[in-house]
Amino acid sequence: MQSNLKISRVTSKGLHLLSCRYKHKFSLRQKHSIAAVPTLAPGYDPRAVEKDKYVHRKAREACGGKHGSYRMLLPPPNVTGILHLGHALNATLQDVICRQHRQMGYEVEWIPGTDHAGIATQVIVEKSLLKERGITRHQLGRIPFLLEVWKWKRKKGDGIIDDLRKLGCTLDWDSEYFTMDERQSRAVDMAFIRLFEEGLIQRQKSLVNWSCALESAISDIEVDLLELKGPTALAVPGHEKSIEFGRIYDIKYHLCDSDEEIVVSTTRPETLLGDVAVAVHPQDPRYEKYRNREQVFLNHPFRKEPIPLIFDVNVDQDFGTGAVKLTPAHDRADYEVAQVHLLEPIQVFTEQGKITDRFEEFKGLLRFDARQQILDALSNLQLLDVVKPHSMVLPICSRTKDVVEYMLRPQWFLHCKPLADAAMSEVRSGRLKIQPENYEIDWFRWLGACRDWCISRQLWWGHQIPAYLATDVDGNTCWVAALNEDEARKRAKTVLNAEVSSVERDPDVLDTWFSSSLLPFSVFNWPSSEYKMRYPLDLMATGHDILFFWVARMVMLGVKLTGQAPFKKVVLNGIVCDAHGRKMSKSLGNVVTPQQVIQGASLESLEADLQGSHDAGLLSAEELNKSLKGLQKMFPKGIQQCGTDALRFTLCSHNIKNHFINFDVAECYTNKLFLNKIWQATRYTLGAAEKLNLSLSEIETLENCTLGKWDRWILSRLSDTLTTVAQSIDQYDLHMATSAIKQFFYNSLCDVYLETTKPAISKGTANGYINCATLATCLSWGLQSMSVFTPFIAEELLQYLPRGIHLQISRYFDADIEAEIDVILAICQAIRQLKSQNKISRKHEPCAHIFAPDKKSAADLQLHLKEMRALTLTKQVVVEFLTPAELKERRQHFQFFSTAGHYCSFGLQVNAIYEKTRQEQSPISDLNHKKLARLQTELERYRMRINDEGFQRSASEQVQKRHNQKIQQLELEIKNIKNLGG
Repeated sequence: MQSNLKISRVTSKGLHLLSCRYKHKFSLRQKHSIAAVPTLAPGYDPRAVEKDKYVHRKAREACGGKHGSYRMLLPPPNVTGILHLGHALNATLQDVICRQHRQMGYEVEWIPGTDHAGIATQVIVEKSLLKERGITRHQLGRIPFLLEVWKWKRKKGDGIIDDLRKLGCTLDWDSEYFTMDERQSRAVDMAFIRLFEEGLIQRQKSLVNWSCALESAISDIEVDLLELKGPTALAVPGHEKSIEFGRIYDIKYHLCDSDEEIVVSTTRPETLLGDVAVAVHPQDPRYEKYRNREQVFLNHPFRKEPIPLIFDVNVDQDFGTGAVKLTPAHDRADYEVAQVHLLEPIQVFTEQGKITDRFEEFKGLLRFDARQQILDALSNLQLLDVVKPHSMVLPICSRTKDVVEYMLRPQWFLHCKPLADAAMSEVRSGRLKIQPENYEIDWFRWLGACRDWCISRQLWWGHQIPAYLATDVDGNTCWVAALNEDEARKRAKTVLNAEVSSVERDPDVLDTWFSSSLLPFSVFNWPSSEYKMRYPLDLMATGHDILFFWVARMVMLGVKLTGQAPFKKVVLNGIVCDAHGRKMSKSLGNVVTPQQVIQGASLESLEADLQGSHDAGLLSAEELNKSLKGLQKMFPKGIQQCGTDALRFTLCSHNIKNHFINFDVAECYTNKLFLNKIWQATRYTLGAAEKLNLSLSEIETLENCTLGKWDRWILSRLSDTLTTVAQSIDQYDLHMATSAIKQFFYNSLCDVYLETTKPAISKGTANGYINCATLATCLSWGLQSMSVFTPFIAEELLQYLPRGIHLQISRYFDADIEAEIDVILAICQAIRQLKSQNKISRKHEPCAHIFAPDKKSAADLQLHLKEMRALTLTKQVVVEFLTPAELKERRQHFQFFSTAGHYCSFGLQVNAIYEKTRQEQSPISDLNHKKLARLQTELERYRMRINDEGFQRSASEQVQKRHNQKIQQLELEIKNIKNLGG
């Protein structure tokens, strides 16, 4: 015998005959192997398995790159805290894709990094400073404040990177970036300058989302829309008392030339100071009489000046009285109407949300304090008519919880129309693909109506805008974009055609989305030409909620600045919610972090984390109380330890393409138990090999080996599973891949095939050697396929298994064998179910008698007696063919009888020990009567469906064929159960 035994070269009989020599031959190899690899622990402990793996490992392992390169970029988490489950889902999805491509022979480069998150980070650091040291950023000063932010970044950024490592992400850590590192900063400056010089970036005064608490413009993604059903008191930053919202106010406007009045309806009486007109719909019959007048003016109650009545088709006739006040300086819709009618906006509030000096009576008042004084004044003037409860939508700043104000401010805008047209062209031409495809509709809808993008923010933390206001000796000014002051002077001199007396850099910073939109090429050192060697990316995977805020902008700027789209494909995943489908938020107390799931967390520790957020100034006392109550309701016993692999597997077990993904910690723990099942199957296989004195490392291939039918069946299931996994990952249907893996390991390998191997392995027969080798092969190939989802346990267990077993796995798929074994499994399941229903255990020595419908079926079933005995845990299994009359007579000899679907009938016999248990059970006839009733109801449902004209028209021929087949099977089972008698 050769020293390197190939199982394929030895027949089952020969293997048995060689076993004696084999035992001695491999004893030395086993001793050497055991010295190198420790004994597998009795149970699966994720903490021990995952310890120190991947934490310091470089991601790009040598794999030859025979299929070329594959590049991706991790959407950068914000440096504002710790990794959340949304990050974990997206990072796991990408890691699965990367690992799969490495297995296929690609050289994978997956770029990691973190985002400076301008507003979010500045707000958190400000809160922390105020809580810990009692100072504001203005008291501290810009430079010292930025030093504090950098300290925060180093602390939190390192934690996020550590979480990604612990999650098993095989990122290319040598290429790690931060959106404000030197390379990114230069790219941001150059992008701004080029776009400015082309006229695509301009400074103009326009309406923006404004946070008075931040004193900055904010993007739409930072605006939460709060729905109010009626009067609701809310805490507003800067106000000592809560402010009530959810009311509508009817206010009278008197006509200038008569005693008539028009009543307007508004939810924002504090903006009345800036009204420039009253608008009605031209077809509103209530105001038809004013249509024929040359011009109608109304008295403004506080400015003592006339404002016009205008007619506009955009007015909603059903809102209040149908007459609305126009305050273009503080309302987006009003601003657009005012532009059409050439009405000049009047600013009511300062950047801090106070009434401007223009309105002497109310100047300096905070906007919602002014509201009440304005209402009181209107009441005194007998102009306040009716106040009613009203449902409304209130815009809230997600970072500060301030009520968003729409303000006219000078800002930098990027003209998006030509860029949006180019981005639409990329998808329309097929050069860029979006999955799921239904998002392409949103892509064209949003980009088709794309507004100019406000890219400036009045913050300290971020990329300071490389724009300078230059003034010449005559006082003329111009804006120029430049890398530094000297360059700005040179450019300004050319523009002004005069000597420049001063240049002053804009103190504002750029919107965070601007810098992150450059990442696909800035991480590869754009604008240097070296970026072309690694650009574009192959895939961008991210959440669907930032399709427009980030993905579309990456495409717009990528095409504009490089000439091609920054990636070839976009995959969008859903938003992670809690088990009940609620968005995770601290106010609900349902926020779960990856590390809490991985390591487990007691209720006390979860409460302590919330208390820590409150102590740091990140949660108010009210928010803390709400969070604690929600937490106690969601996790009364804390969170059980699940491990990283179980978390990854659970996240991937959901359809990531769904709009929302409901994450249940209990499901995660169930998957931990599933992984333990595989662990125990590996222990069983190792024990079997030891018992047989078989060195698993000697197994090179199963090709040409004499395999039994059940060996071929499990290899067929393995082949089908591996195909499904590969195809599903390729289509980003990870839930189908994990489902196939779970089905294979749980139902096919562990619960079925492994059980059938026990007799032969226990007795040490020749089949036992084949069974053991087949088990090792299935575990090795299965774990390698599963390793993309569960890398830690896969690596641990594969130490003990042969990894290089040669197998042309596709050749082993056999639909006929699978169909044959499926019949056996259905019969075994029916027998086990009857045993379970009647509490029949091994001590009752059950014997199963299977009554085949014909002689051929009986002969086929005879081939699987040993396996059926193992799977049903019965003392004996007998198969025979009986006529209906013989069956009716024989059934009197069985304490239990039933049917196994349409396949056959069966009876069970038990010993005398069962008598006491029998008295506690319902008669078997009752169980069969219930089963018969259920089958008849199901049959009737199928018959109704197949006879329905709509079904006949719409259902495919294949579906109708399956329905007819099911009807025949139900009819046969009903006939079989009736033949058994009562």
